[in-house]
Amino acid sequence: MTDLALVSRSAGGAVATVTLNRPEALNALSLALEAALRDAFTALAEDDAVRAIVLTGAGRAFCAGVDLKELGSGAGMGRVWHGPGSLSHLMRESKAPIIAAVNGPAITGGLELALQADFIVASEAARFADTHARVGITPSWGLSQILPRLIGPARARRMSLTGGFVDAKTAYEWGLVTEVVPAADLLPRAEALAAEIAETDALAARRIRGLMAAGEGRPLEEALRMETEMFDRHMAGVTPEAVEARRAAVQARGKRIAAGAGA
Repeated sequence: MTDLALVSRSAGGAVATVTLNRPEALNALSLALEAALRDAFTALAEDDAVRAIVLTGAGRAFCAGVDLKELGSGAGMGRVWHGPGSLSHLMRESKAPIIAAVNGPAITGGLELALQADFIVASEAARFADTHARVGITPSWGLSQILPRLIGPARARRMSLTGGFVDAKTAYEWGLVTEVVPAADLLPRAEALAAEIAETDALAARRIRGLMAAGEGRPLEEALRMETEMFDRHMAGVTPEAVEARRAAVQARGKRIAAGAGA
């Protein structure tokens, strides 16, 4: 792992923050940065203490996409574009949910990177664009399928066919991001959400997340059957003692929130 991908911990080690650290190039995905990110996510996947991951960028950009200068020289053509071993595959297979904390422009491959996360929180400085068609390449990390599901087919076509930018407010209204906060509040907010995830039951959260992913694009009845089957398997291993322990934790959290202490 290199300093191109910085990893820090909070919430007693349960939350890992991964920072793209190539600010002088707007965190453009060079081969070296992409390799550092793959190393970071591979290492985090092997750490059972990690319950949630925040992904953000250093400097004024989240990620400007694939390093086009490197790609244009021919050097960047040798990357693992998709499938096992690719960065997108490692992120989608992550046992820990990922929150993308988009601090500035997220362009093309940078937008695709954010779309690998479970959800996106954006600063007021965030902007989103898909310039694949302008660059002359097609997506390889699922943008053509994920983006329409989030914001609707017409809006996705508008973004991808014009290459135009969408600001943070519009991205929130379209459903691309779940929340917009001032720039100074972005990382604390994303890490607070990650800490909330870390408080939940790990097995239940993993199975709920898996059901949501598996059910996308399936007929409702089929997806409901999947949920019922998972429920039966899960409840077979749930004990009254475990339920009581979780109930006490939920009550304690409710009291903290009521007292104004936050989540």
